[in-house]
Amino acid sequence: MATVEERVPCASGMQASAAAFVARVTARNRLPLDYSERSLRLVDFLIDGLRKGGADRARARETLTGLGAYVGEVLVRRAGAAWVDLDAEQRVCFGQPVGVRMPDGRVWNPLGKVLNRFEAGGPEESLQTFYLTLHGRARRAAVRPARPAGL
Repeated sequence: MATVEERVPCASGMQASAAAFVARVTARNRLPLDYSERSLRLVDFLIDGLRKGGADRARARETLTGLGAYVGEVLVRRAGAAWVDLDAEQRVCFGQPVGVRMPDGRVWNPLGKVLNRFEAGGPEESLQTFYLTLHGRARRAAVRPARPAGL
């Protein structure tokens, strides 16, 4: 049986892994996997569908890994994160070889969050909620209206 490290690319391959997953699952379906925060709700529904369909973790492994790569890539594109290869201690803690580092230095485990949603289900494991409550996100600069000249 392959180890987690053999199934998951290193940090430098995660963007391509996410893109390949999106291309594969959207080739036959019109799924709006557009790397937006809103699309994480669809990820929740897809994982719930796997659970309700009776898939076990081994059978769903490839899909769950793809969804984890996708969630991580949403964090990279929307929250200012960067993919990182985890050190030995982090690998033990997270059970994954890669994660994302947020602008404030915190490291998160999107692959593990997807597995938690699959195994536990329920609203407390929502990936959309995870994103919305995520600490360390880059804050977008507020767009301020132009001030009239002379004020």
